Amino acid sequence: MTTRSSGAGRRVLAGGLEVNPLGVGCWAIGGPDHNLGLPMGWTTADDDRARAALERAFELGANLFDTADVYGHGHSERLVGSLLRQVPREEVVVSSKVGYLRDEDHPYEPRQMRRHLESTLDNLGVDYLDAYFFHNADFGEKDRYLAGAVEQMRDFQRQGLVRAVGMRGPHRFATERLQVAKAERDDKHARFHRLFEAIRPQLLAVRFNALTPVPAGARVFAFARRHGVSVLVNKPLAQGLLTGKHTAVRPPRYGDGDHRNRKRWFTRDALTVIEAGLAPLRERFGGDRAALVRVALRYCLQQDDNAAVLVGFTCEEHVEQNLTCLGEPLTEDELAFVRAVGARLQHELDSSGEVFLDEVGTERDGAGQ
Repeated sequence: MTTRSSGAGRRVLAGGLEVNPLGVGCWAIGGPDHNLGLPMGWTTADDDRARAALERAFELGANLFDTADVYGHGHSERLVGSLLRQVPREEVVVSSKVGYLRDEDHPYEPRQMRRHLESTLDNLGVDYLDAYFFHNADFGEKDRYLAGAVEQMRDFQRQGLVRAVGMRGPHRFATERLQVAKAERDDKHARFHRLFEAIRPQLLAVRFNALTPVPAGARVFAFARRHGVSVLVNKPLAQGLLTGKHTAVRPPRYGDGDHRNRKRWFTRDALTVIEAGLAPLRERFGGDRAALVRVALRYCLQQDDNAAVLVGFTCEEHVEQNLTCLGEPLTEDELAFVRAVGARLQHELDSSGEVFLDEVGTERDGAGQ
């Protein structure tokens, strides 16, 4: 493995985690999968290409790798583990999650949490995690598992198995979106606040990109600063939708076990709206994919110095582009331009009747006032 790039420009997040602010999201390499009766994986990854991409990311200076037990039922963790066997453990920050992988017992039952953590550590080939996240807000009926789960997580920290604890920003459990009528759903922001007070995390995982409604996006970063927690931003490219990767001429088709098959923004109607909405960005910053990737990533990276951005990949080409296209920061005028273009596109999607933004990886994730 070649010599790494300089660590200049790294950020120190809550929990003392020193990271390259552009991290590597490892959901896609988990492969096709089903969980909770839903397709929840990706069918566009190849293991050999994923391993090569992980190695290249490390060579280029990435040191934050984020995965979860549910990504391919441990397959993503095992692929990340193949990298960790080749590099010094102290040079990487490894994050994983618990809560979405379901079997007979609830995943937040303390004994189940320990079993899942042991499996994750075994998959990764490490003896501790730098960050461990509660992956969702479902703590059972009337939050019956919440207190025990929080105490179990603290016990992991006391034992040195976990350095920092994280949780999701305001969101809905996957099955709630499908099975619970909108009028009957709990207020996800109020619920987030209740859980935050109980968990007291050091890190928040938040969906954010140029399509995120502006007030909500600003609030979540302000909330994090106010409470001394750091943010891990995911879906900065809106799963490729902000880069022009998908077109209405040839709508993407995915195999069995790919979560995108159930999401409306990958349909022809939604892609038509998105293509037209990206035109101003192409005109100002350039029409090739690298230019749009740069703008999308810079927009997220420059939101807050107390945050890191996780960008997904399936191959070495993605990693090369993501980690080498950043160039100079966007100016304030350019940031405002991207914000305005994203807001217009978000409004068009929201009013089209075909796309619901709670499903676009841009859910209204503001953490309240």
